[in-house]
Amino acid sequence: MTAKGGKAVALKVLLYLVLIIYALTTLYPFLWAIAASFEPLKVIVSGTMSLIPHQFTLDNYSYIFSQGANSFPQWFINSVIISVIGTAINIFFNSMAGYSLARLNYPGRNRIYWGFLALMMVPGQVLLVPNYVLLTNMGMIDTLTAMIIPAAINISFIFMMRQFFLSFPKDVEEAATIDGLSNTGVFFRIVMPMARPSIATQAVFIFMGFWNNFSSAIWYLKSPGNYTLTQGLQTLISSNGHANFWNYGMAGSIITIIPIIILYIIFNKYLLQGVRMDGEK
Repeated sequence: MTAKGGKAVALKVLLYLVLIIYALTTLYPFLWAIAASFEPLKVIVSGTMSLIPHQFTLDNYSYIFSQGANSFPQWFINSVIISVIGTAINIFFNSMAGYSLARLNYPGRNRIYWGFLALMMVPGQVLLVPNYVLLTNMGMIDTLTAMIIPAAINISFIFMMRQFFLSFPKDVEEAATIDGLSNTGVFFRIVMPMARPSIATQAVFIFMGFWNNFSSAIWYLKSPGNYTLTQGLQTLISSNGHANFWNYGMAGSIITIIPIIILYIIFNKYLLQGVRMDGEK
């Protein structure tokens, strides 16, 4: 082996070593949380926790699933409803808006586009108070709808879809139009199926945004029966206002991440898939 080849191998080994150390450092808190979810509180707060549970128990999971209607199972259902409906609405409107800005010609299109770019600079927290006032006037406070309507579109993903549709081959659309499809038919039957990787990408991130949303939940949801998982987990951890029940919080957190993992497994092939923009898959 030449000196140059030996140096390349050494650099590769060093790179893999750094990546392995980083992966273990990142994975350790997650493994610790899993172990803590099977430990009683006294072990967690004692400082003797390890990745292998000393006093293995399922009491934490049993507790969070046995607290009546206004507890974890209901919060889980609420989060699923909000996340699924919110994601579906976003995909529909974001994709149509992106296609409109990329393909359709109408007065003021560029001004709308630049307006969207300007709005992307506004932090979402700034809109909490105006949204609260509007939702109060509409009678939507303390309903699941309050978590969906203000986030029904996402400008960042409108921009992403616009960039995708700009690179979409016009020949495909023209051929579909010649075959008798209307603009609506072209969009839903040709363009959207070929945009699956971009749609999958925004679906994963939008779902995670709804699923992990905490700031909006504490503003808009008041009744325990309407809590989302993020709001409910806080209640589990500090249920009496004083003690911190980290064992219940860890058990709830582990269950909370399961839908995200499932979602990633389902859409993984689309997230990693390259699309050939020549009209073929």
